[in-house]
Amino acid sequence: MTLRLFDTATREQRDFVPVRAGAASIYVCGATVQGPPHIGHVRSGLNYDVLRRWLTHRGLDVTLVRNVTDIEDKILGKAAAHGRPWWEWAATHERAFQAAYDALGCLPPSIEPRATGHVSQMVELMERLIERGHAYAADGDVYFAVRSFPDYGALSGQRVDEVEQGETEHGAKRDAVDFALWKAAKPGEPSWPTPWGRGRPGWHLECSAMARAYLGPEFDVHGGGLDLVFPHHENEQAQSHAAGDPFARFWLHNAWVTMSGEKMSKSLGNTLGVDVLLKRVRGVELRYYLVAPHYRSAIEYSDPALQEAVAAYRRIESFVHRVRERIGTPEPGVLCAEFTAALDDDLGTPGALAAIHGTVREGNTALDAGDRAAAAGAASSVRAMTGVLGLDPLDPRWLAGSGVDDAATGALATLVGDLLVRRTEARARRDFVEADEVRDRLTAAGVSVEDGPDGPTWTLKNR
Repeated sequence: MTLRLFDTATREQRDFVPVRAGAASIYVCGATVQGPPHIGHVRSGLNYDVLRRWLTHRGLDVTLVRNVTDIEDKILGKAAAHGRPWWEWAATHERAFQAAYDALGCLPPSIEPRATGHVSQMVELMERLIERGHAYAADGDVYFAVRSFPDYGALSGQRVDEVEQGETEHGAKRDAVDFALWKAAKPGEPSWPTPWGRGRPGWHLECSAMARAYLGPEFDVHGGGLDLVFPHHENEQAQSHAAGDPFARFWLHNAWVTMSGEKMSKSLGNTLGVDVLLKRVRGVELRYYLVAPHYRSAIEYSDPALQEAVAAYRRIESFVHRVRERIGTPEPGVLCAEFTAALDDDLGTPGALAAIHGTVREGNTALDAGDRAAAAGAASSVRAMTGVLGLDPLDPRWLAGSGVDDAATGALATLVGDLLVRRTEARARRDFVEADEVRDRLTAAGVSVEDGPDGPTWTLKNR
């Protein structure tokens, strides 16, 4: 394979060579289910969904593990504040995340383990760390001894003497830089039995234990948001390496979605819920908006930028439907070289989409010129490329969400397509009276027409 990925640990792009030939293993830090998902949350799921689809297209058997953190301080606090059981609060928001991932076309993970279901694996990991001198029990808590591990800070670049773990309770820590692997039980909180007394997991411990349980001691890619580099991923890597596991070969981190330059987060009150945006745009359009920028580039949310993405996707969609109705349904064909090169270069989705739009322009030109073979070939290539990105306009998922059924879509596209051909021909002979008449008829019928470099595109006004 020629795929190169940017590894946070080495701070450079490296050739992707999987641990096991013909397979790829990915662990993605999923949701801490303390509340409903916003677009900053789901961006991570979408980025690693594209990686998974690209590796699959490249012929690899991909295993993707995306965990659920269903026990954590914020979950307990918010559940208590609302007078609801912690497990019910977590389960409610876990379902909301699953619905959001599904609405945006994410393939289901190979497994979606919950932290609460893997306490025995966490206990085993702590026992190994204690035996190796890298962890200690104190008053029912268990801590990782940061200074016992010389490579601490290798992932994030943190200096040990300057480390702040962000833990509000220091308990019986021997050193302020240490972090909690296990927290002793408190009255009224859920707890599980361990050799050191009842308690519950620390945040970092769970991911190391679950990644090892499903992917083994060494796997290919560990992914997550940029905000997880420290302390979460630094601590994961430290405890896993200290226990003797090679752990992840690559660390990938996607950038944030921001508003007014600030990371989107519930604590700042600047979130946009997925459910809110899906009342304004379709799932496929929101997916396009979130995967179009490079995964390592921040997205500064704005309504105009979202609408630009919607218009860009509809140009692709319009071309595929024009070919479908005038020539026949195009089957997915061959990827163009520019698309492949872009994705092989650290999942360069901007270049990949540029290749798609270039093919759309060529296809529209061929279609308007009556070159059916060239138009059909372009549409087949567009379907193949958009399929890799989860954006294929003829995917039944997106057809079902278009607002009309498949048969109605075909009939409507045929009628509108014929009128647009008539309008294009009228404009070519400078008969602007007839061209305007056609546009007015379409507008009166609720069809909006937009002229662009890819040719005319149309959408229903109520979509």
